[in-house]
Amino acid sequence: MRDPRAFLERLFKTAIDAARPEERLAAFLPEPPRGRTLVVGAGKAAAAMAAAVEAAWEGPLDGLVVTRYDHCAPTRRIEVVEASHPIPDAAGETAARRMLQAVRGLGADDLVLCLISGGGSALLAAPAPGLSLDDKRAINKALLASGADIAEMNCVRKHLSAVKGGRLAAAAAPARVVSLIISDVPGDDLSVIASGPTTPDSTTSAEALAILARYQIAAPERVLAHLRDPASETPKPGDAAFARVENRLIAAPILSLRAAAEAARAAGVTPLILGDALEGEAREVGKALAGVALSCRLHGEPARPPVVLLSGGETTVTVRGKGRGGRNAEFALALALTLNGAAGIYALAGDTDGIDGSEDNAGAYVAPGTLAGRDGRARLDANDAYSVFEASGGLVVTGPTLTNVNDFRAILVM
Repeated sequence: MRDPRAFLERLFKTAIDAARPEERLAAFLPEPPRGRTLVVGAGKAAAAMAAAVEAAWEGPLDGLVVTRYDHCAPTRRIEVVEASHPIPDAAGETAARRMLQAVRGLGADDLVLCLISGGGSALLAAPAPGLSLDDKRAINKALLASGADIAEMNCVRKHLSAVKGGRLAAAAAPARVVSLIISDVPGDDLSVIASGPTTPDSTTSAEALAILARYQIAAPERVLAHLRDPASETPKPGDAAFARVENRLIAAPILSLRAAAEAARAAGVTPLILGDALEGEAREVGKALAGVALSCRLHGEPARPPVVLLSGGETTVTVRGKGRGGRNAEFALALALTLNGAAGIYALAGDTDGIDGSEDNAGAYVAPGTLAGRDGRARLDANDAYSVFEASGGLVVTGPTLTNVNDFRAILVM
């Protein structure tokens, strides 16, 4: 193959395109109601989803969605508010409170169309009564650095929120609620995506307390007292609040991996999808997948070259150093260290939302010469993968994609 990087970047783009709201959303819209149609929503894809609704909806509608800064899309009838992610800010708090106010008082003939995508947990920032935005910011920041997985983080977030964990749906009753959801979580658990504002929650406040203890997160006493209070509990499966709620999954990681697999096959490269729900420390997943790639190269198992190993999911990073880099760059650096310059193996790892953590890149590209003359081990220990790929020219930059089906990893073995 003449240009492995161009091939891998083409697969990445194919995966992103397969999850774009303008391609996926219209087929999942409900029939217009007899009453009012109110649109609310949150996530990195929320603005693009709102634009797709406006393009396809027949009849009047209005509403409000909140998305990450610099993730806007043009809309005419649905207001788009930008707020901070991954650490919440006052704009996200105000937007969430406005949504709660908007859905209260609707009738049985009205429809709430809720647009949900990854990132909504931080963007729907209204804290539970008695808690402050600063409380939520501190807990969120500690969770992000702890190594907790997304389900654990969102369990805590739900129980500190006025809107997540099914509370938005409860506020909207007796109106009909239809949520259109883009999954960014392993296993596509609807109660975890954006902390499930319209789905019943099977986790408990006791579990949230246990997670804080497990990761040694020093929460303020008022947060601990709130979680000990039965009033902090979220609506559970079977609650009457969900009688008229329907959650529809419109895009998911496996669909994007399958699209990339078809593109690889068309290019004469055998695709092997390893899974759409890989989790764990980014550096450990990098080491493990490097071993699979080396086995393909040396033994033709589990597949003979040319093969591209595809996977999705969401890894985690326990932050110990003071460097730069998100989970995909950290995965890629650990992969490169384990490959140790092995010939004929190339890789790309990126977040399909276009932002790897809080940096300006989507991810990173690995080639046999990526670590030439560079102390990759020291950079990994410092959580400083960004500087390695900046020096090697391996940063993958797409800008915000306005969708989000989590991490995409492709390892090409020639």
